[in-house]
Amino acid sequence: MADGKHNSALGAAYAAKRPEEVAAIYDSWSETYDADMSAAGYRHPTICLALLARHLPRGAEPLLDAGAGTGLIGEWLAITGYPKVEALDISQGMLDKAGAKGVYTALHRLAMGETLPFADGAYAGIISAGVFTSGHVGVEGLDELIRICRPGGVIVLTVKNTLWHADFAERIAALEAQGLLTRVEETQPYASMPGETDTVPSRGLVIKRS
Repeated sequence: MADGKHNSALGAAYAAKRPEEVAAIYDSWSETYDADMSAAGYRHPTICLALLARHLPRGAEPLLDAGAGTGLIGEWLAITGYPKVEALDISQGMLDKAGAKGVYTALHRLAMGETLPFADGAYAGIISAGVFTSGHVGVEGLDELIRICRPGGVIVLTVKNTLWHADFAERIAALEAQGLLTRVEETQPYASMPGETDTVPSRGLVIKRS
């Protein structure tokens, strides 16, 4: 079980109503985030890394870690053979921690759900772990990730069940029907933090840009 500070920070993040609230919460949490999430048994980064490695060739570049936080996934991407990865996060405090790990080629302080300042098809792969969840980013953040992923590129993301059943599944199906993407893998729902009580399950999703 994670400590009370972690529970409080996570609960506040889930309850946030505005992007600036989310940024402030993560700024203040950045010092203990890695230890807190380790104590909670945080699974999203590991699952996303496995999915990416299965569907995107080693050495593909550039990649975008969308919602990078402190750079948990960035460290592992470097180890597993993806050498050129950029980080995007809403929190400067989290980006500072990610940057200190020395594994990202660029750091972008941006809010997902808004228009992103990247060219169409800019990235060979995008990974977004733990972002599409309560109080963070909803389905409104999906279209921009698809736009900036190059044709044939892969997007790996996690989606909390509440969002999935609300409108995410419907949006994915509509984009497939339009021929903009192909759903290549979808995991069974799982608890992202088994060390936390009453965790709403999430699923991992892999989509390929058409």
